Amino acid sequence: MYKSKINYQRATFLTSAPDIKALPADEGIEVAFAGRSNAGKSSALNTLTRQNSLARTSKTPGRTQLINTFSLDAERRLIDLPGYGFAKVPLAVKEKWQKSLAEYLMKRSSLKGLVVLMDIRHPLKDLDQDLIHWAVQSELEVLILLTKSDKLAVGARKKVLSEVREAAMAFMGNVTVHTFSSLNKQGLEELEQVLDTWYGAEDSAFDIT
Repeated sequence: MYKSKINYQRATFLTSAPDIKALPADEGIEVAFAGRSNAGKSSALNTLTRQNSLARTSKTPGRTQLINTFSLDAERRLIDLPGYGFAKVPLAVKEKWQKSLAEYLMKRSSLKGLVVLMDIRHPLKDLDQDLIHWAVQSELEVLILLTKSDKLAVGARKKVLSEVREAAMAFMGNVTVHTFSSLNKQGLEELEQVLDTWYGAEDSAFDIT
């Protein structure tokens, strides 16, 4: 059983920013979470950090319009990027979000990796693929997290995982794929292992548990 070298439960809210210019100093290591407004991003962050309300979950997808920053320690941050792709959000707001996302991915030098969350029943929508292409072009490592895996039977879950892993090869970048469930914690260890690597915690000198 994998034991995380980082205690993600230590995550604390740092700031909310309307754009990249209002973020904390561009230093240390950041890992960003992004996904469609109904992909379960907030639930995944809350599961990772063992906190029920660190990231706000809303019954109104598309509500979060700010870049939310959470501190793990003096050098490491979790970033909760605005949800995207919700039909009822005005076009002008969508365009602003897309601009902020692109700017963040391409210009933020402390950004090490991007977790792209997708409902396992609806993976690789156009905006998901656009986001991954942006990340690969920026030479970022990407983890595709297929959320709500408890909604599918084991056989169906494995089939989708295999299909998405095969499709991910077309991005021609460092893109890995795992399944995840906030409900039963399936995939949590795999998520922690990827994040530990991105944060440099595989080196015992960086162990902050």
